[in-house]
Amino acid sequence: MDSIGAPTNCKTTPATGLLPRHVKIFAPAELDNAMSPTKLLPSFIFASRWIQAPLYIGLIIAQIVYVWLFMVELSHLVHGIFGDHRMTETDVMLIVLGLIDVVMVANLLIMVIVGGYETFVSRLHLDEHPDQPEWLSHVNAGVLKIKLSTAIIGISSIHLLKSFINAGALPEHTLLWQVVIHMVFIVSALAMAMVDKIMTQTLILQHDNH
Repeated sequence: MDSIGAPTNCKTTPATGLLPRHVKIFAPAELDNAMSPTKLLPSFIFASRWIQAPLYIGLIIAQIVYVWLFMVELSHLVHGIFGDHRMTETDVMLIVLGLIDVVMVANLLIMVIVGGYETFVSRLHLDEHPDQPEWLSHVNAGVLKIKLSTAIIGISSIHLLKSFINAGALPEHTLLWQVVIHMVFIVSALAMAMVDKIMTQTLILQHDNH
């Protein structure tokens, strides 16, 4: 790709100074066409997807923070069980639900990091990897949105359950709003699933017609 001239099939030898066989040779007209603005602009726009790479690195750092928070909560649980002041069953349940909440948020981060990078930035090339997630083989923007919405519903359910366990210490309107917000999440997830199903059926019909 580094030379300009007429095509040649000759082999390379240090003595002759001929070009290697693997070097692709462009004619001047071909090189000018490759460097034209109509070719460079689409390539530049497509390469701009790598701007998102630091965002996913930031989410990995957030994942590390959640691991630290999990260990802190776990240490509180162990200290509460074996310490001088024993926890009640309700306190233990609330801390365990908090640990589950952290794990579900971490799972949500993994889906965003892996699925988002695979969908919007670059292929991960994990086809032969034994630990490849099952859902990654058929992930796209629609599937990713549905999985994220179901994960958010799970996180909201954990928060709602914690509130019900500790209902005596919370105002009634707080519980009411949590239930309303949880139902909004469920309705939104159902709406996205229906839209994705309609779009999939439309694509199938278009493919069959062609």
